[in-house]
Amino acid sequence: MIPIKKAYGYVTRINNGETQVLVFQHPIKEAGIQIPKGTVKPQEDAYQAVIREMKEKTGLENFHVEKLIAEDFWENVDGAIHNRYFYQISVSNVPDEWDHQPTGGGDEAGLTFHFFWISSEHEVQLIKGHGDYLNQIFT
Repeated sequence: MIPIKKAYGYVTRINNGETQVLVFQHPIKEAGIQIPKGTVKPQEDAYQAVIREMKEKTGLENFHVEKLIAEDFWENVDGAIHNRYFYQISVSNVPDEWDHQPTGGGDEAGLTFHFFWISSEHEVQLIKGHGDYLNQIFT
């Protein structure tokens, strides 16, 4: 089985001297609270994919990819193996919360995501696998 490549973005900002990470509430309740991420397309590398995915998922245009935090292999609940790439991304001058309709099409077409910031890795319950490397942001 060929692993599915996924690019995750830990989008960070400094607010009142405190590091915060961007998360969103998916409108389908079972999909929970997530970190922006997406599938790496065949013609992309993970770095190119994380830039595209952050724009599509969040609507943000002005951000900086700081570094690759981690790469791993992970088994999804459906049994698929994901080759995951987690990046730290920095932004400034962004709202405290906003709604955005993802522009990538597919299963997310017509959905609206509600974005907000968290200040610790245990502030919200993220869906399985999304918080695996937050400890490297909130040190």
